[in-house]
Order: sequence, then structure tokens, then C-alpha cells
Amino acid sequence: MTKKELALEIIERLKKEYPDAGCTLDYDQAWKLLVSVRLAAQCTDARVNVVVEKLYEKYPDVQALAEASVEDIEEIVKPCGLGHSKARDISACMRILRDQYEGHVPDDFDALLKLPGVGRKSANLIMGDVFGKPAIVTDTHCIRLTNRMGLVDNVKEPKKVEMALWKIIPPEEGNDFCHRLVYHGREVCTARTKPHCDRCCLSDICAKNGVSSEA
Repeated sequence: MTKKELALEIIERLKKEYPDAGCTLDYDQAWKLLVSVRLAAQCTDARVNVVVEKLYEKYPDVQALAEASVEDIEEIVKPCGLGHSKARDISACMRILRDQYEGHVPDDFDALLKLPGVGRKSANLIMGDVFGKPAIVTDTHCIRLTNRMGLVDNVKEPKKVEMALWKIIPPEEGNDFCHRLVYHGREVCTARTKPHCDRCCLSDICAKNGVSSEA
């Protein structure tokens, strides 16, 4: 089985296992996802979802958040960790949206990368979830699972994993595939405990169980 064939089989099995998988960050506007994904660095999505409720209650739109001081933002978001750097990035990002994009999030990947605190993972998430464009989000689950499954071979650098996956994942499948990896990584192919291979829908095709694939 080639890596591309393996990828297609994994995609189909995960679709059946997690048919409704989606982003676990709560948002109803693009700029809110931008804020949440910055806060989610080294923090759980569940905690971010709680913290942003208070943030949006006080600052309900891009204009309000752009006008807020870094200190006031930090006071609210510090439970997410790295409070000062995250508050600084959020403040700078909202000011750019206000001043350069009329309060809207740009739908261009390179423009997103120029925003403070936005890396490839965040930009891909926004491109896929907000704008419905091809995206591969190489978060910790994606990197861990694709290495275990044999889709990539001992590659840990996020951009290299992303580039390798672009070669074997159909563009229209990438975003949902990555969301399903998050679900699978939390529930079955876990990081902090031994993976639950006995109840994994991929156990018979997984490299971790000795199944090899060709390039």
C-alpha cells in the first residue's frame, strides 16, 4: 500500500468514526477564531472557550478589542497562560484588522501569516474553517498520529509534516481530516497514556503495529 492509498483509507475510516468532527474552539465570527487560536497555544480548547466568553462580553467586536489596552486584555486572558505575549499579539492583530482590513479577517494565507501571533497552523485553520479553502493543520495531534500511522516517516517539524501531507491528502479532505485526527488523538491514539490500539479503527493498517507503506 502506498502512502497515498494509506491516506485515503485512513480518511474514509475516520469519516465513519467521527462523522461530525469539527473545530473544538467556539466562535461565530472569523476574528473570534483568530483570537481563540492564539490563546490555544499551550492551553486546552476547553479553557479557551471559557476565557473568551468574558473577553467578548467586555470587547464585543474588533473595534472594541483594538482600542483595549494590552494590560486589560492580559488580565482576562492570563488563565490561558503566556498572558502578556498573547495579549500583545491579540491587541496588535485587532488593530491591523481595524486599520487595514475594515475589521475583517483576510482570506489570503500570506496575509494571515503577516498578522502578529499567526503561524502556519493558525492560518491553515482559518483558511479551512472560515473560508472553506484547502488546509492542513499540523497541530500536535496531527504530527503525532501521522508519524504513528506511517503517513510521514519520523518527521516532527510542523511545516515539513504539512508539506508531506499535501502530497498525499486530497486538498478537499485536508481540513476535516485534521479535525478528525484531533478527536482520534484525544480519545484513542493518546499522547500521555499508551495508545488504545485494541479499540482503534486503524489498527490493522497502522505502522505502529508493523504495517509498512511505500512512498
